[in-house]
Amino acid sequence: MQSPESHARAIAILCCFMAMAGLSCSKADPYIPPDLFYYYASYKVGKNPTTITTADLNHDSNTDLVTTNISSNTLSILLGNGDGSFQEQIQVKVCQEPRALALADFNRDNHSDVVLACSGGDEIALLVGRGNGKFEEGPHYPVHRTPVALATDDLNGDGNPDVVVALRNDKIKVFLGTGTSEFTHGAQYQYGDTPTSVALADLNADGKVDMVVTNGGPMSNAVSIWLGKGDGTFLDPKDYPTGKRPLGVSFADFNNDHLRDLLVINGERDSFTTFLGNGNATFQPGQDSGADAGPISGVTRDFNGDRVLDVAIANLQSNDLSIIFGKGDGTFYYPPRNYRTKAGPFAVALFWVTTKQIEEPGLATADNGDGSVSIFLHRGLKVIAPAAPSNTP
Repeated sequence: MQSPESHARAIAILCCFMAMAGLSCSKADPYIPPDLFYYYASYKVGKNPTTITTADLNHDSNTDLVTTNISSNTLSILLGNGDGSFQEQIQVKVCQEPRALALADFNRDNHSDVVLACSGGDEIALLVGRGNGKFEEGPHYPVHRTPVALATDDLNGDGNPDVVVALRNDKIKVFLGTGTSEFTHGAQYQYGDTPTSVALADLNADGKVDMVVTNGGPMSNAVSIWLGKGDGTFLDPKDYPTGKRPLGVSFADFNNDHLRDLLVINGERDSFTTFLGNGNATFQPGQDSGADAGPISGVTRDFNGDRVLDVAIANLQSNDLSIIFGKGDGTFYYPPRNYRTKAGPFAVALFWVTTKQIEEPGLATADNGDGSVSIFLHRGLKVIAPAAPSNTP
């Protein structure tokens, strides 16, 4: 089957020949997406990586990578060299079936720590960072049951990062940080249908952290907005319909109005949904767009330097990475530019590479079926970072 890019090029060539012959082309010239990335390298990690996260774990100003490897019960740490290459993995034995992680400084020592959603052990687990890329085991806390996603922020204004965990049995659990590498049990909520991801931010500029949860069960297919009270608890949520089986949510500013919008990745019918924010924790109806087969994870950045956010999406079924370029209104140009990955890309993360004193975006995919991380580097176009989204109109 001819790819969308090949089809678009064929139409463009045909129109060119028609113009040379004095004939007009019946349609406007097709859009051909720029080819801004190239495959650079792959690095082995543990078995069946499910997430990939970036951080500077050893304070050398280079981006490092961390993956959760669900089938080998490990984390893989790849220390970055700053030029887009990474050192050989360091595997750390952790809890049973680590499904997701979040990074924060949970003990105020200025080193990144890790909190894990241990789906096979029905618990969350803390790893205390030592600032050199190494970690020590911290406390474990039971949950009921099957944690699949988590996020961290200061929910109660005490200056310590807290944790929210999405549980497979339609529950959301809060853990309040003490600033000493330990947590106390906070509120628990039962709502929705099979929460699949959670994200935290102040959506209405009231100084209180709010929560966004995707509900991926067949009875819901919605993203829920929970307003925070500022004490670690939340008001009853408001739902917005998404595409089929939403799997992940993140924040962006697609229309440059300096308000937070939402990017929701849908696991069925090959779509993702964008919600433009109104600045008061409400959102306009979602707009569905497509990538390739089986989108599962996405990140946003201005990849082509036009001051408009674009989207990079890992597609599990088609084994590729799609770059979809934004129009500046929450919609996108088509077709996307697709890049082949190793088998089963399960997550994608953005990192930075410094070349010739210019920072350029790189992309890393956690390839679940190959036990590896694939690195894609930018071809050198200097990108202009848009202003960070705020919460005020």
